[in-house]
Amino acid sequence: MRHKTSLEQPVTHQAPTGEGLSPAILLFGEILADVFPDRAVLGGAPFNVARHLAAFGQRPLVISRLGDDALGIQALDSMEDQGMDISGVQIDPELPTGRVEVHIENEGHRFEILPRQAYDFIDPASAAVAAEAAAPALIYFGTLSQRHHTSRQALAHVLQNTTAPRFLDINLREPWYDEDTVRLSLQNADVVKLNDEELRNLAEMFKAGAGLAQAQGAELKRMFDIKRLIVTCGKDGAWQLDGNDDLFIASPGKELSRIVDTVGAGDAFSAACILGMRLGWPETTALMRARDFAAAICEIRGAVPDDRKFYQAFFKEWEL
Repeated sequence: MRHKTSLEQPVTHQAPTGEGLSPAILLFGEILADVFPDRAVLGGAPFNVARHLAAFGQRPLVISRLGDDALGIQALDSMEDQGMDISGVQIDPELPTGRVEVHIENEGHRFEILPRQAYDFIDPASAAVAAEAAAPALIYFGTLSQRHHTSRQALAHVLQNTTAPRFLDINLREPWYDEDTVRLSLQNADVVKLNDEELRNLAEMFKAGAGLAQAQGAELKRMFDIKRLIVTCGKDGAWQLDGNDDLFIASPGKELSRIVDTVGAGDAFSAACILGMRLGWPETTALMRARDFAAAICEIRGAVPDDRKFYQAFFKEWEL
C-alpha cells in the first residue's frame, strides 16, 4: 500500500514549507468512513472540518491514524487531491480505518460507532513531533477520539507541545465518553462548541445549575475558565456567551428549500467559526455565518460537498 508505515516507523510525509504560508490549523482526532445505507463516505469531525477549511484557503493539518486498507488509501488520496498536508497522518499495520454506521431516521440520524479502530491508537510521540513542527495558530479537538487511552495520551502530548488557542468540539456519543475525559477537555479549551442536548448533559454531569440553558452555559464557562461558549440548537439557530458573558443569539436564517440530511452540519458550523477566528471576524458575525453555512450543508447529501463550486457563494458573500 502507498504511504505504508507503522508504530515503529511513523509517517514522515513532507509538509509544505516556504515563506508566505499562513500558520497551520491543527486538527486532532478521527478520520473514518460514514457508512450510509447506500454508500460509504469519508468523515469524522476533524476530517470534515479540515476539508472545509482547506476549501476556504486555510492550511489544516490533521493528526490522525488510518488503517492499512482501501479506506485508508481513499482518505489519503482525498487529502492529497485537495492539497492538504498529510504529514500528521499515521498508518496502523493491523487495525482498520474507522467506520461509523449511519442510520437515517425520522428525527435525523443515528450513529453506530465501531470499537477498536485505527484512530484510537494515534502514536503519542509521532503526534507530538508533528504538532511541534507545525507551530499551529489554533488547535481543534473533540471527545470521541479520546475514548482510548493511547489517543488520549497523544492529544495530551500535542497540547503540551503547543501554546495555540484550543477549540473544543464536544461530541458525546454513548458509550464512548466519561466524566474525566470531558472534564479534562473542558479544562484545556479556550473555545467550546456543543449542541443544546450536550449542554444539558454537561450541566447535569457537573451540577451546573438548573433553569435556562444560558445560565447553565454561564456556570460551565466560569467553572472551566472558558473564554467563549457556543451552543447550536438545530433548526432554532445558535447562541453564544463571549468573554464577558454577553449573550448573542443567531436566530434561524432563511428557510431551507429542502433538508437532505443533517450529517456534518455541526462540523460545518465549527469550520466557519474557526475560519472567523483566523480571519478576525467579529464573533457575532462568525456565529451567523456558521449558522448559514451549516444550514447549507443540510441541503446536500453527506458532510462535505463533492464539488468545490458549493463554496463560491460563501466566498462572494463573505468577501474572502
